Order: sequence, then C-alpha cells, then structure tokens
Amino acid sequence: MLSGRTTLTVLLGPSVPVPAPAQLVRCIEEVQVTSSADARSGFQLVLGAGRDRATGLTDFPQLSGGWLQAFHRVVLIVTTDGRPVVLMDGVVTHRELTPGSVPGSTRLTVTGEDVSVMMDLEEKSAAYPAQDEAAIAARLILGYARYGLVPRVIPPPVVDPPLPIDRIPVQQGTDLAYLTAMARRFGYVFHVTPGPAPLVNTAYWGPPQRVGPPAPALSVAAGPAANVRQITFRSDALAPVQVSGSVLDPLSDTVLPVRGAGSVRPPLATEPDWAVNRSHVRTVAFRESGPSAVQAAARAQGTAEASNDALVATGTLDTARYGALLTAGGLVGVRGAGWEHDGLYYVRQVTHAIARGRYTQQFTLSREGTGSTVPLLPPTSGAGR
Repeated sequence: MLSGRTTLTVLLGPSVPVPAPAQLVRCIEEVQVTSSADARSGFQLVLGAGRDRATGLTDFPQLSGGWLQAFHRVVLIVTTDGRPVVLMDGVVTHRELTPGSVPGSTRLTVTGEDVSVMMDLEEKSAAYPAQDEAAIAARLILGYARYGLVPRVIPPPVVDPPLPIDRIPVQQGTDLAYLTAMARRFGYVFHVTPGPAPLVNTAYWGPPQRVGPPAPALSVAAGPAANVRQITFRSDALAPVQVSGSVLDPLSDTVLPVRGAGSVRPPLATEPDWAVNRSHVRTVAFRESGPSAVQAAARAQGTAEASNDALVATGTLDTARYGALLTAGGLVGVRGAGWEHDGLYYVRQVTHAIARGRYTQQFTLSREGTGSTVPLLPPTSGAGR
C-alpha cells in the first residue's frame, strides 16, 4: 500500500500475525492510527467490500478466511526510505459493515486498540504485600509477556515501601485500571509503544518523557521550508492547580500539612503559567485519608504536575515534507511561530492518516507556558522535499 518511498505492511493473525493476503491488502482504502502518551492507542482500517458470483457467492470475501476476527492481532509497519517503523501492534475490537446502495460502495470498517486492551478484560482482587508502586507495575506488565510487553518502569521520586504490619496495597479492578490509577498518583503516565521490532512492545510507566533528543522540528510560516499544513496554539489559564490540605500521618500519629505546587520537571517554557499567574492559580483540597505524610506529599505534587501543561498546540503535518514519523511520548521542536510559541513541546498524541498517495499526521503538543528554552532549532532534514 502507498507509493513512492513509503509502504505499509499489514500483519494479521490470531496469536502470531503473518503477512495479510495480497487480495485483502488491495481492498484497504484508508488506515488511521492514533498513538497516545497518556491513554490507549488505537487503529482503524477501512476496506472496500465487494462480492460477485466468482469471489463472494455466500459472503463478502473480505470477511472470509477469519483474518479480521475479534481479538485477532494486527501489526502495521510503515517503511520510509528503507527504514521500517512499527506503527501499531493491537487487536481487533469492533467491526462495522455498511452496505452501499450501488455495487462497489460497501465499506468494512475494522477498529482496534493496542495490546494493552488485553490488560483490561478481567477485574481482580489482589494484594501486594511489601511492594511499592514501581514493583507492582513491573510485576503486572510481566504477566503479559505473551503480547511482547517489555516493562520500562521509572520509580517515583519519593518511594515509601509499605510495611506489611502497616498497610498492604490491594488491587480492585483490572490490571490496566490499577496501573493507570497508580501512575496518576504521581502525575505519571502509562502507555504501550509498539516496537522497536515487530511483536515487541514497550510498556512505559513513569513521568512524561520531557528529556532526551527531540524529533525533527516542525516548521511553520516558513514558506517553501514549512512542513506543517496548519497549527493552532491554545492557552488555558485555568488549567494549573495547586494542592493544599493536611493528613494524619499514621507513623507519627500527627496531623501534618500537605502541599503540591509548581513543577520539578525539566522546564519546556521560560514563562510557565503556574508561575506567571501564581496569585490566580486555583487551589484544590487534598481530601485523601490513610496515606502517610510521604505518600500524601507525592500525590499532591503529582496532581499539581499533571495540571501544568496550560499551552496546547494542535495541527496537521505534511509527512512527505517532514520526512519522518512523529511519535507520541517524546519531545519535538516548533520553529517559525514566534518566540512565545517556538521551542520544545511534549508530544501527547499523533494520528496517522494513510491512503494511497497520501499520508498526513495530526498532532497534539503541550507544555507549561510560553517562551522558548532553546535559542535555536535546526530545520528538519525532510524540509523542502
């Protein structure tokens, strides 16, 4: 599928996927893949479905052979200039057949989610004596090795190992729900990223990845060098919050103050909203009971951290001119939008829309405010193609 320097490979199967039949691949009209850094990722395949006396006497041939059955695994690999990238490793969860009024207008839409959906099928009651959140996260992820999940767990900045005589962490719900709830306590995220090889997935549990080399820069308002078709910046002054309250520390049997404010993460903006508008930042009460003072402080700061990205940029990328695939859960630079909006951003979500002769990427970026923290961003190597 696709043409020129970019091709799409489709693998299908009940457990170990294999290359899809050529006849089935030829029916694919559009592929959409949404990768997210703080939620499950998903995909959608739109196929033209037709039948005639030779190929579909009893049913649509696109439904025969069992290739697109529920919970079958789907792996999508995009190869650009000889470099393969695993775009999605997921399972089929929904199918929709829409018969058309004229021959050849019937559409089969197959929708699915990344393999972490398999962690959300069974609610459990489980106890984890003497295990902190990072240890529990690694243990839960390793239970899904059959889906190629490799854990990448970053311990919280404040670790408070539970003593069995004091408290025992208890799970009530699915593994995915518990992983997400534990991550949210510290302003962390949990998401699954396909690759680096087919049938291998990285299960990341940790803080938003705001360090490391950024992706090639997004160039706006740069004439022939621009690779962004459209971009909009939105600032929400009501987004940041600070947390204030108190907790009865069970270790000292003393009521201690709890506060979470600002950010200790690597800054992406020189003028973060939580600092510029400090006198107007909303205050939410800390109402939890039971955690120790150490746990309460970590959870309060995590709530404040998760609210700080007040500046959000959304837009559409011209993939051919960009010359690369943008990935959710990392950094990217923006250039050409002016000092307030240039600089580094955290990539929250990317939607890849693929059809024959067309490939676009819709993105959502965020950071804590305005003002670039870097003096210069080089243009992407794909600009001007």
